Amino acid sequence: MNAKGDLIARALSLGLGAPEFEVSSDGPPHQRTFHVTVRIGGEPLGEGGSGRSRKDAERAAADSALRVLDGEPMADSEEVHDEAPAGRWPIYAGVLEAALETATEFADEDASLDDVRRDAGRLYRELLLDLGHGPDPL
Repeated sequence: MNAKGDLIARALSLGLGAPEFEVSSDGPPHQRTFHVTVRIGGEPLGEGGSGRSRKDAERAAADSALRVLDGEPMADSEEVHDEAPAGRWPIYAGVLEAALETATEFADEDASLDDVRRDAGRLYRELLLDLGHGPDPL
């Protein structure tokens, strides 16, 4: 799986624009740790990622951002979400776009971009389940 490529393709197919990967590092040169934050439209998406290499940190950050686009809560989120079947959900760009538009339309004025994306992911999953589609097993 190419998480960074998958994230870029998904963001572009949703009309969100290309994600930006902000990279920072710390530690001595022989023990450098990289930290990456994914931003779309200037807003952070997901929890970011860390790793011993820039590539590993970008992959972890992209995985986190993809989970948000899939409607999964972030680790520090206290929100309660309905249990959805585990697995990789099929991507139907038109349905996903409609779910995102609907979530945007019904979002509170002070809703964050992550809130809208979580709602869109939940709507998308519910639509697919109603149509008899579910996730592919992992």
